Amino acid sequence: MTLKLGMVGGGQGAFIGGVHRIAARLDGRWELVAGALSSDPARAAASAADLGIAPDRNYSDFAQMALSEASRPDGINAVAIVTPNHLHAKVATAFLRAGIAVICDKPMTATLSEAEELAALARETSVPFVLTQTYTGYPMVREARRMIAEGAIGAVRHVQVEYLQDWLAGPVEKSGQKQAVWRTDPGMSGEGGCIADIGTHAVNLASFVSGLAVQAVLADLTAFEPGRRLDDNAAVLLRFDKGAKGMIWASQITPGTKNALRFRIAGERGGLAWDQENPDLLEFTPTGDATRLLRRGDGLTQTPSRIPSGHPEGYLEAFATLYADAADLIEKNGLASTRALATAEDGLAGMRFIRACVRSSEAGGVWTAA
Repeated sequence: MTLKLGMVGGGQGAFIGGVHRIAARLDGRWELVAGALSSDPARAAASAADLGIAPDRNYSDFAQMALSEASRPDGINAVAIVTPNHLHAKVATAFLRAGIAVICDKPMTATLSEAEELAALARETSVPFVLTQTYTGYPMVREARRMIAEGAIGAVRHVQVEYLQDWLAGPVEKSGQKQAVWRTDPGMSGEGGCIADIGTHAVNLASFVSGLAVQAVLADLTAFEPGRRLDDNAAVLLRFDKGAKGMIWASQITPGTKNALRFRIAGERGGLAWDQENPDLLEFTPTGDATRLLRRGDGLTQTPSRIPSGHPEGYLEAFATLYADAADLIEKNGLASTRALATAEDGLAGMRFIRACVRSSEAGGVWTAA
């Protein structure tokens, strides 16, 4: 069965909308049939025409789209929300109330209060809500999660995550670059900059792989670029449940890094390490023994992957895995523990993390409940 997908945002010139569309198509599980692709009617119409969306399913308003699609016998099964953060809550609310499943970019909302209301609505309606935490779709990330859950390294002691970029190492927003403009604008991004944009990926990855929940943070958020209104660098200490500790360094002003996401996890009987820029490999070091390099698709690994070992799986495939999992969720096929999708509850946890980091940093770096 091919599911029908709608999209809000992601029109001409947008980055993440194209990623969602490629990911949705990769396994043949989804077809894009409707959209409110831009707040500008002319751009929305042009974008819809480019994508082969019928004129009567090109909408100038997301609320109209939700109502119209819910009333059609061939209406969409889910909507992908790929707008700037400040629109996520309004759009998701409209579709959840219409009974249409939501696939939403992270962070879930721009503010914690919006996230609390949206999570409550998702619970009330029981309509599927999926948050696209991309990096949980990588096979070797899921393999690490499986190994930890099955006790391969014993109880987790420490989780270290780095997520480094350099694209904001300069006054990029002053040049009018679209992504930089809205991601550094508190009115569109929310109260967090780097900590919201990529820090939420880092903390989600830490919890997803370790199986632990963050309980408190001590954060130092900095806007190094003169005049920048939101943080572009974040150093965060973490306290997890079950006594584990952790650290996150998230930065968008570190020269020489493009998308350098990596984790290292220390357990009582061994350790694991993974690097997103070399995603098919997972380091496994039993305490007192040599490091073993596990390769996706090798006999020792158990997590399914899409293509044979030696043919790298990357960002688009990881995103596609989330769309395949979302299709299974909507079709009620069930999900294995290593395939757990981020939900509205995870989105709410991410927003609580942002708020806690901002409050901790504003107070000069004090432990703050998350």
